[in-house]
Amino acid sequence: MSIHHAQRILPVFILLVLCSFLDRTNVGNAKVYDMDKELGLSPLQYQQGLAAFYPLYIAGEIPSNLVLKKVTPRIWIAFMTFLWGLFCLCLGFVHNFDQFIALRALLGLAEGGLFPAMVLYLSTIYTRSELALRIGVLYTSTSLSSGFGGLLARAMGAIGHGGGLTAWRWIFVIEGLFTIICAVFTYFILPNTLETASFLCPKERQLAIARQTGVEHGGTLNQETRETFSWAEVRRAFTYPLTWLTASAYFGLLSAIYSIGLFLPTIILKLGYTANQAQLMTVPPYAIAAVMTLVVAFVSDRLRLRGVVMLFTMPVAIVGYAVIANISDADHPKVKYGMTIMMATGVYSSVPPNLAWLANNSAGHYKRATAAALQLAIANCGGILSVFLYPDADGPVFYRGHTIILGLLVAGWFLILVNVLVCVKINRDKARGKYDGFTGCGDDRDPSFKLVL
Repeated sequence: MSIHHAQRILPVFILLVLCSFLDRTNVGNAKVYDMDKELGLSPLQYQQGLAAFYPLYIAGEIPSNLVLKKVTPRIWIAFMTFLWGLFCLCLGFVHNFDQFIALRALLGLAEGGLFPAMVLYLSTIYTRSELALRIGVLYTSTSLSSGFGGLLARAMGAIGHGGGLTAWRWIFVIEGLFTIICAVFTYFILPNTLETASFLCPKERQLAIARQTGVEHGGTLNQETRETFSWAEVRRAFTYPLTWLTASAYFGLLSAIYSIGLFLPTIILKLGYTANQAQLMTVPPYAIAAVMTLVVAFVSDRLRLRGVVMLFTMPVAIVGYAVIANISDADHPKVKYGMTIMMATGVYSSVPPNLAWLANNSAGHYKRATAAALQLAIANCGGILSVFLYPDADGPVFYRGHTIILGLLVAGWFLILVNVLVCVKINRDKARGKYDGFTGCGDDRDPSFKLVL
């Protein structure tokens, strides 16, 4: 059953995540090839252009998830992908700050609904004990996309001014065209639900649906299939303590991830490497992070633990940021580069358990849809923060940026610990009969619905 799903669904989402993170962070690679100088951008204007991506990105996440079921995943996800591919392509033809910042904002609006939609969609396809690994596969795509982005940027550097475009323009054009092709592919391949998955035979379809049925197994498919929109379910997501605890911790993780994606080439450049060398040197941190993300996600699923696993992965990044902020480039350039590997590994491997955790512990379609989107909306505010953390003037040490991220990760670790304790308390209360009034309600309040730790 899982093999069938992986063959037809996960590869589609992997492609989309690859496109998404390439198209939002390629501006960091473009800067290495003097995009800011050609457009006449001041350091502040460059930061404003980066930050412009996030307001509409964040604003679009919850509405996108609420319309996903009505419009259908195949149409909505393909439509979003086509739009952001088009906007990315257009970035290759901008000539001034106004055009740059406008397209960055539109790119954010088009991309905003993707990851919440994928988390929500996968939670209806896979059981709770299978979800972290699938999200881990998707997040591996994000780390690989950043590494691949470095390789692609290096190739564009070799092209130079071919075809009348400078190297940084080719980065946007090639990646935008690739995304548009993936949007068409998505429309024809992605099934809307298990019931309409044409690649499943009737017996397989029946088994797949049965695996998602019954709150005692962590699934609520029967109830959710019949569920209609209710503002009460939206309010339940907004008042759910687990939403805010996981989202706040994720804020720190995403601040780190976006900072790494946008500024790792610049950080490596400041260590004394050439522009082309810096692009290639971004690959190993992402490659190692990708492998460890899959390992951690697999362990999280096998142990059926989310927050507990994060209590061990986040300190890896915390150590990396603590060390890199307090050593000099002249004396220890190789150590600083090694710390970038720890930083990437710790933050990337912590994300799949965090995303799976809230999805696992939220039942009722519209509550889970709202909670997943709200979690990402709060966390993605870290993207706005991240673009101001590493100005060129702070290089090559970037002490301020590293210490701010370090503080966020330490705070996030304690929030995860609190969330584990909250889940333990709710499970204990259910065992003691305090939730018996919700028996048979078909959502996460049902006494048989045990929260994952």
